[in-house]
Amino acid sequence: MLADALADDLGARPVLARERLFDGRVWDVEGQEFELGGVRIRREVIVHPGAVAIAAVNERDELMLVHQYRHPAGGTLWELPAGLLDVEGEHPLDAAKRELAEETDLAADGWQTLLDVSTSGGGSTEVIRIYLATDVRELPDAFDRVHEEAEMERRWVPLDEVVEAALAMRLHNATLLSAALALAAMRARRGQAHGIHAHPADVPFDWHPAHR
Repeated sequence: MLADALADDLGARPVLARERLFDGRVWDVEGQEFELGGVRIRREVIVHPGAVAIAAVNERDELMLVHQYRHPAGGTLWELPAGLLDVEGEHPLDAAKRELAEETDLAADGWQTLLDVSTSGGGSTEVIRIYLATDVRELPDAFDRVHEEAEMERRWVPLDEVVEAALAMRLHNATLLSAALALAAMRARRGQAHGIHAHPADVPFDWHPAHR
């Protein structure tokens, strides 16, 4: 990377004091104190295990989406297949392959890293790795889904239609918006001398606390 290239700087300030405020099923909340500019600051932090999402693209340039009820958001959202990194010792790529199968009954032979997304860096440690999955095929058996996933619809949608819906403000899931616009940018510059490409599937996941 060039010295003056636009890039976020990884490097957390030391936590000087930590207080557990809430223990949740998926995430916890801590009060953390750190020093910045000679001043001691306290912030409430959502401690999140992180997640993976999968932008699965077929030979017709269609993106696999799932339609899932999200109670905190107050509606049913179109999203990428995704899941938490909540299995101890599981590699993010293995988690992505598992989630793609569990949510869509699909497997893929081609895997690359598309994006890493900090969903709410001002309040949460959550970082989502978005993988690009290609050479996709149907699995012989359907997965038995429960809870919010029991009524989840899955649909192949042309990438152009997803981008149009995103720019028309008809879609709201941050991970889907990021992935769709990144894929559209890659496609627009395909074949150019300075084209944009996805990254290897095993590129370091430095922004996830457990994988630094």
